[in-house]
Amino acid sequence: MRPYELIKAKRDGQPLPPADIRAFLDGYTQGDVTDYQMSAMCMAVFFRGLSDVELAAWTRAMLESGEVLDLSETKGLKVDKHSTGGVGDKVSLSLAPLAAACGVPVPMISGRGLGHTGGTLDKLESIPGFRVDLDVPTYRRLVKDVGACLIGQTATLAPADKKLYALRDVTATVDCIPLIASSIMSKKLAEGIDALVLDVKVGSGAFMKTVEDARTLGRTMIGIGREMNKKVVAVLTDMDQPLGNTVGNALEVIEAVEMLRGKASADYTEVTLALTAEMLVQGGKAKTPAEARVQLAKVIADGSAEAKLCDIVKAQGGDPSAIRELSKLPRARHTTTVPAPRAGFVTGIDSEAVGLAAMALGAGRAKTTDAIDPAVGFVLEKKMGARVQAGEALVTVHYNDASRLDEVKARVTKAWRIGDAAPAARPLILERLE
Repeated sequence: MRPYELIKAKRDGQPLPPADIRAFLDGYTQGDVTDYQMSAMCMAVFFRGLSDVELAAWTRAMLESGEVLDLSETKGLKVDKHSTGGVGDKVSLSLAPLAAACGVPVPMISGRGLGHTGGTLDKLESIPGFRVDLDVPTYRRLVKDVGACLIGQTATLAPADKKLYALRDVTATVDCIPLIASSIMSKKLAEGIDALVLDVKVGSGAFMKTVEDARTLGRTMIGIGREMNKKVVAVLTDMDQPLGNTVGNALEVIEAVEMLRGKASADYTEVTLALTAEMLVQGGKAKTPAEARVQLAKVIADGSAEAKLCDIVKAQGGDPSAIRELSKLPRARHTTTVPAPRAGFVTGIDSEAVGLAAMALGAGRAKTTDAIDPAVGFVLEKKMGARVQAGEALVTVHYNDASRLDEVKARVTKAWRIGDAAPAARPLILERLE
């Protein structure tokens, strides 16, 4: 089919032959299919969806648009984790060294923050000297020799996805489950992994606002993994409030290191341990999550998880002394607090609003060309269920530029809901799918 015929067929709900899907995506990668034609196709997919056969063909075409890495020289089952994005989600920073310290090789290609969600690469780059722009041979070597490597998407890995995501971002087709699933899985399968653990966030700070949508996305990605002969497990986790007590790049690195020392917030610690335990099971290092947690407790207690993070930082050009001495990480020049407007209990936090406030402060970016200030962000003093007095600090703001401080504080104040009674506890782990 010509591009016009293929777009029209999808618009009208007709099935697309896998060979034509491959030709269409190959043509787009090579520039023969135009942006306006791909925009039309994405909008047709947004409304019509993709069948299982179509989705498998779409994902495989994006996966094979570039290099698919072979990590067979690294012994053992290679396992990665992917999060669908949230506020305060610094899990990868502690999960990768934890899994690697337990003997699971972790090849991890991560992304940058855009909009209200933070990015793992931006957090890593707040560590002095840390490089995420490593070439593929270096990536292979570090996975083999260090046990983990965390880099950004390279030009040779799933180039169709890289080009397509930029287009979806400006055509209102980002929040489409088939396109989300194929984007994530094409990148992850190109890494050379054997298994994948998915952290599907649910709630006000996530792209998936409901359990039903999160479940659909998780099952869709598990199905793609099955088609590609890869083991995929999806864990649905709560994002109705920011994860942990920090939002902002260097601040989140500090909390990640504290987690490896056994001193971080309970919610962040629990989500990290639950996901890393799944990685150990998929990597063949434990038979059950409970058995995996025993190993994780050991590498935290004996310091080997923190030592592994130092190894990763050093191998990627960073200063490992900034992990051992957290005062060497970027710090904001000023702090101020956001006071509670009344006494009561924190009954809710609009996580998306918190993420947007952090972006306004300089911790995130509205567009890909925006510069990030690694030092700024928030320390959350009161989370859901906490009792507060009028005037007591809800949040400590770390800032360098005061020009938007009033706006940021107003956003934060509006994001915290305070009522007369404590809310019912909400579970952190909502479901597990495989």
